[in-house]
Amino acid sequence: SKQLSSILLPIHFKMAIVKSGKVVIILAGRHAGKKAVVIKNIEDGNDDKRFSHCLVAGIARGPRKVTRGMSKKKVEKRSRTMKPFVKYVNVRHVFPTRYQVDMDLKKAVDEADLVGDKKVDVKKTLKKIFEDKYLNQKSATSEKKAAGSNYFFQKLRF
Repeated sequence: SKQLSSILLPIHFKMAIVKSGKVVIILAGRHAGKKAVVIKNIEDGNDDKRFSHCLVAGIARGPRKVTRGMSKKKVEKRSRTMKPFVKYVNVRHVFPTRYQVDMDLKKAVDEADLVGDKKVDVKKTLKKIFEDKYLNQKSATSEKKAAGSNYFFQKLRF
């Protein structure tokens, strides 16, 4: 029994990995297999959800394929197909990757706005942020963050 407990990692170990700005892959539900960015992490849960969870914003439908020969106008048009999503996800249903992204999503996503018609406005602002970041990927603060945003916008191959 003691050997088994030393092999299994404590729950708090996983929580340390899931921080805001981290690119994660959703493992369960409607958006399973989609990439998302952690906005806020709630470690001990709250009155509504009594488990550790996080607020994530991700891409339900990614940008279309772009080639080098395409004009700027066509690239912008193909990036408009992006469709974002925002939701609370149990930490156990999230797979953290090694990538970080330097998108400031806390200002765009206010927790009070995630109910009713305001959620549509939040998604519109998210779409704008994602499009801007997709078109200006080279303007990242560091090489590591640039790699993270590049990974975030690529289609997941599995």
